[in-house]
Amino acid sequence: MDVIEKGSGNVYEDLGLPNAGEMQVKATLAAKIGEIIKHRHLTQVQASEILGMPQPKLSGMLRGQFRGISEAKMLECLNRLGRDVEIVIRKPSRSRAEGFTRVVFA
Repeated sequence: MDVIEKGSGNVYEDLGLPNAGEMQVKATLAAKIGEIIKHRHLTQVQASEILGMPQPKLSGMLRGQFRGISEAKMLECLNRLGRDVEIVIRKPSRSRAEGFTRVVFA
């Protein structure tokens, strides 16, 4: 009989990969960038010109290959696609030793 386990919500963490939180944030940002490109009916070549990155690098990012692409670059991509990005830093609602980073789209 197969055993089904409930995931944590972060596939990278579930797989035991290092930097799981950072990878989850990047995956969320890349997905949103891809949605905007699709919504605007842009080709990858057109989008790469707007974003200031080579088309192969954009293609890789949209397929989950984030190495060499910083979160800051991804936030810049969102700005170039006409989105405002707001960063909020606050105290945690519960007492924890470390905070966490998440991406929320309004």
